[in-house]
Amino acid sequence: MSHVTNKEENKVNNIVPYIPDGDFYFTKGVEAFRNRKFDIALKWMKKAVEQKPNEPLYQCQMSIIYTEIGAYHAANQLLTNVLQSSDYIDCYYLIANNYAHLGLLNDAKKYATSYLDKEPDGDFSDDAKQLLELIEIDDEELDEFDLEDEDELLIYQETAFFHMEKMEWEKALPVIEKMIELFPNHENPKHDYTQALFFSGRKEDALGKELEQFDEYPNSLYSLTNLAIFYYELGEKEKSDRFIQAISNVYPIHEQQKLKIAVTLARTANYEEAHLRFRSMTKGKVKNHSSYYRWYSRTAYHLGETSKALELWKEGCNLHPHLAKEKGPWDS
Repeated sequence: MSHVTNKEENKVNNIVPYIPDGDFYFTKGVEAFRNRKFDIALKWMKKAVEQKPNEPLYQCQMSIIYTEIGAYHAANQLLTNVLQSSDYIDCYYLIANNYAHLGLLNDAKKYATSYLDKEPDGDFSDDAKQLLELIEIDDEELDEFDLEDEDELLIYQETAFFHMEKMEWEKALPVIEKMIELFPNHENPKHDYTQALFFSGRKEDALGKELEQFDEYPNSLYSLTNLAIFYYELGEKEKSDRFIQAISNVYPIHEQQKLKIAVTLARTANYEEAHLRFRSMTKGKVKNHSSYYRWYSRTAYHLGETSKALELWKEGCNLHPHLAKEKGPWDS
């Protein structure tokens, strides 16, 4: 029979059990968030908030995780609760960002402005200013749109979209030409036109027209993405990379613009960055785009995620039967 001496017994009795605190859970949550393991990050952060329910930093970080997974209302509920109990200034920008994602631009503008009024040189001041610029651009585009015959324009846009998503460039061209003729103040059809022109074989003509538009509007996302693709297809990678670098710093509000960037990155073989962009999108808002499935599946396949690629391709073919007639991601 073994015996425990008094000395050993004292050692046993002196062991202090380790009980994790809020900071421990918070640190684990941030670590998981940085690794883009959002479900795990949310679990850790909820534990941190349970430990320290009055710590605004924990709730703000949890709201950021909700934003990342597209749960904007849940994020704003948390942030609103924080503002009711403290004046944690960062909340104003985070709420503005969530409202922008939800398309509530007036609310987004109000909170972004409040943030800059309270913290003009804060950590999010540059982001808030950029958000206000994007909102202003959206407002200008909306004002222009209201002046036109919305129903007729919508019919042309949907028809052009239908052909371009199926990569039926020759069918898209006359539709876009008519749209430009009827609605000359709208810029987006002009970029659609150069893309259809390029992939229908008139590459130099398309490049020249897009460069003219780029000279007039050097910050146009549509010009940046088109030129990145055009130069890549023409084998001028160095020129393509300059435009890729420009769009790599752009994080749009709207899902369709996010998709445009992701597709451009995929088409120019920037698969790592494309993968991050595709993952950040809300699928429900882009699943009507066959290009989402076409290029996301190819991106996943090129990164070695074969099962993910096949899953996306199968889902895409079910929603968009024309995809089944194309080469799969394994042939890209």
